[in-house]
Amino acid sequence: MANLKDLRNRIASVTSTQKITKAMKMVSASKLKRAQEAAEAARPYAERMENVLSSLASSMKGQTGGPKLLAGTGSDQKHLVVVATSERGLCGGFNTNIVKASKLKINALINEGKDVTIITIGKKGAAVLKRDYSNKMIEHFDMSHVKKLSFDDASPISTRLIEMYEAGDFDVCTLFFAKFVNVLTQVVTPLQLIPASINEEGGSDLGNACYDYEPDESEILENLLPRNVGVQLFRALLENAASEQGSRMTAMDSATRNAGDMIDSLRTTYNRSRQAVITNELIEIISGAEAL
Repeated sequence: MANLKDLRNRIASVTSTQKITKAMKMVSASKLKRAQEAAEAARPYAERMENVLSSLASSMKGQTGGPKLLAGTGSDQKHLVVVATSERGLCGGFNTNIVKASKLKINALINEGKDVTIITIGKKGAAVLKRDYSNKMIEHFDMSHVKKLSFDDASPISTRLIEMYEAGDFDVCTLFFAKFVNVLTQVVTPLQLIPASINEEGGSDLGNACYDYEPDESEILENLLPRNVGVQLFRALLENAASEQGSRMTAMDSATRNAGDMIDSLRTTYNRSRQAVITNELIEIISGAEAL
């Protein structure tokens, strides 16, 4: 059994840890509100962009010479997997779940004989993937300097992806991120960024009206598709930011409660030990008095 001094030190240490986790929970709760609002605000624009692209793509069906970002290269041999995680830890299973899903995809592609390369966003995912796929990781984007995520932060990444695609470095690009549902639920989502993944029924909510495009559909798509890559990437990063704060808030709340339970257990042990020490001292005093 630990002595009283050790127990007091342990109680003080766990109490200090509890204060830290409680403070981190409150900070995450504050950041979560802003991140959630930003993610929810970006969804309608990104979804509308997909619908417009679907409408334009359906009107061009059967035509030749479509934009490469929509039609693809005609091959799926080279795959680029982009894994977006956080720059900081202590956020539960957020990073682990994203990395696990991306590794399943990477291993499946390798088993099919595909050429796979990896780009990471956020150092937590990069550190884990580097252990298994260091020879396949070609680039890393550091977002630790970003305090408030904006489109300008996502734009250089999307520009780089488009440059690599036009250079023939890959045929298909898939992004892994966590979609925010609520504080307790974040869903790991694979999104095909390039070529654009078009839903055949995506333009249905534009109505049954007939639209004339000026200039023609092909020219509009040439300008709209690169922007769509940036928009979808920006939306994914916003979803990731909200998911990270939600997961961290949940993890810190659980850690705070666990610390409280540990403190209660340690105090019970301390009181029992202290009572045993006092009882032994009383016995010694009484025994000494009787001996006299």
